[in-house]
Amino acid sequence: MKIIFIGDIVGSVGRNAVKAVMPRLKQAHPNAVFIANGENAAAGKGINASIARELYDMGIQSLTMGNHTWDKKEIFDFIDQDERMVRPANFPAGTPGRGHTVIKIKDQEILIINLQGRTFLPPIDCPFRKVDEILENAKKKYKYIFVDFHAEATSEKIAMGWHLDGRVSAVVGTHTHVQTNDNRVLPQGTAYVTDVGMVGPRDGVLGVERTAVLQKFKTQLPVRFVTDEGKWHFHAVVIELNDQTGLAKGIQLIRYEEDQVFLD
Repeated sequence: MKIIFIGDIVGSVGRNAVKAVMPRLKQAHPNAVFIANGENAAAGKGINASIARELYDMGIQSLTMGNHTWDKKEIFDFIDQDERMVRPANFPAGTPGRGHTVIKIKDQEILIINLQGRTFLPPIDCPFRKVDEILENAKKKYKYIFVDFHAEATSEKIAMGWHLDGRVSAVVGTHTHVQTNDNRVLPQGTAYVTDVGMVGPRDGVLGVERTAVLQKFKTQLPVRFVTDEGKWHFHAVVIELNDQTGLAKGIQLIRYEEDQVFLD
């Protein structure tokens, strides 16, 4: 079993990157499960139904979300019906959508959990207690368990990795859009990386047009942020799992640039 998780897809540039890279990834990993974070897929903030379908049609089998889940009002029209999309499970009770889902690949089932951190982000319910609650009911039923922890603070992400080591197949961090070089399998068998990185405009600031960001930092005056255009970069991880235990055998970083030459 392999899982390829694609980092935060940002705007149309990010979607074009996925379209360009997916055939290569499918060829190299024909039996992999493809999951991606889609919370920035619509112009950098949120997602809508047509973009979700576009990503599914490219071969993404499940979409995770984050703090921009509700930025496009159209999501309220379809999130309850989209069983492949998960928003943070620690949003308050009664929130639309689902915080975890199960996808079936041939005869295997994978439990996918989305969580959101609370450090430097809205103070929603505790992600540590929430994931414990989910695992209490699910751990005996599902061998493969994947967690996207959408959080700002590296310390909170690392703590979640240790909290879940040996209890889930993988914990990957999203949200900061910068790929970290700390991918490893933790001692009890959980694959971990602090942030997978982003898929989208390479020469902006975290996917945002850089002139506006520079103006904000230099003047502290209000500015309008827009998603950058131009060349893309693509960040993901490939996680290899033990078919007997469901725990990880390895985790490797993937990084492509638009003008990179693909060599067979």
